[in-house]
Amino acid sequence: MRNEYADRRGLDRADLAADWHTQFDRWFREAAATGLAEPNAMVLATADAAGRPSTRTVLLKGYDERGFVCYTNYGSRKGTEARDNPYASLLLPWYPLHRQVVVCGSVRPVDRAETEAYFAGRPRNAQLGAWASPQSRVLPDRSALDDAYRAAERRFPAGTPVPAPPHWGGLRVIPESVEFWQGRAGRLHDRLRYRRADGGEWIIERLAP
Repeated sequence: MRNEYADRRGLDRADLAADWHTQFDRWFREAAATGLAEPNAMVLATADAAGRPSTRTVLLKGYDERGFVCYTNYGSRKGTEARDNPYASLLLPWYPLHRQVVVCGSVRPVDRAETEAYFAGRPRNAQLGAWASPQSRVLPDRSALDDAYRAAERRFPAGTPVPAPPHWGGLRVIPESVEFWQGRAGRLHDRLRYRRADGGEWIIERLAP
């Protein structure tokens, strides 16, 4: 199963913005403008304290010069792994564009005020779901989850605000490197990476495909 990429315009050093977050914003907006389904879907990889990895698809909910943010139950597998081994990697694959962005860095909880502001804008059913789901834990059956959701509805009747659960919040991946990957013909892809050097400055380097 092989799909040969058309030899479209590649990615040169001169094409890049001066900083990774401006370049990411440029590519993200281009991906969203094409009508791709969920262009903010990304694979989040974490590892436990013993270094055993796990991955899952999450939704990017914010990005700026501080990093990339998603939200979760802190008691979930990704939440506990981010606490016990605070490093992570992200992959945003935009297949129709033959592009991907790969991020590696440390991961930290988002401050509570930012979490609460984001939570307040979520749909009500998603707010109740955050209270109902003991994410990543074993359930006896589906009815246990449905019962927990109905209990959340009783706890927060219609017309009353639903606060962010204390065990729920944001994770921010703080980049140490951000790679922009552009597919090319013959598997001679362009890979340009912003990397934080030891002195704290960012450098841009080309990687072999």
